[in-house]
Amino acid sequence: MRKVVLFISFSFVFLNVKAQANDSENDLLLIQKTLNFYIDGQATGDSVMVGKSFHSAWQLKYLADDKLNIVTKSQYLSGFKKPYAKQPNWSGRIISIDITNQIASAKIEISTSKLLFIDYFNLMKTSKGWFIVDKISTRTPHKIVEATAPKPKE
Repeated sequence: MRKVVLFISFSFVFLNVKAQANDSENDLLLIQKTLNFYIDGQATGDSVMVGKSFHSAWQLKYLADDKLNIVTKSQYLSGFKKPYAKQPNWSGRIISIDITNQIASAKIEISTSKLLFIDYFNLMKTSKGWFIVDKISTRTPHKIVEATAPKPKE
């Protein structure tokens, strides 16, 4: 009888661990999907796609002239015009994702012909899925370096 109880106990432990692993993998995929709505929408100027990734309480926070500026979701999305084709010199990628229960943080990079953007996101899992609740961002001009070509040997 003792062996049966031990077997059942271990079975529940392993099933619980497997279920938690599956939930974590599923959450990771859902967060990646949310972040890709943002990245793909930014790539094409699609405010609807970007808006899918944001919670209704979403905010952008950034510093300019040593002043903290806050932009609401509606203010941010109103800056989009009509969608366009992705530019060939544009790229975006997810750098990292950290998940703890129903919250997560993520770092993404967007590179344009002139600027490199680094965005940090806080995400939360609601009954409707994972959403970005806020973003802090910085941008840096790409450094252009002129290299001298070696002279051909005669």
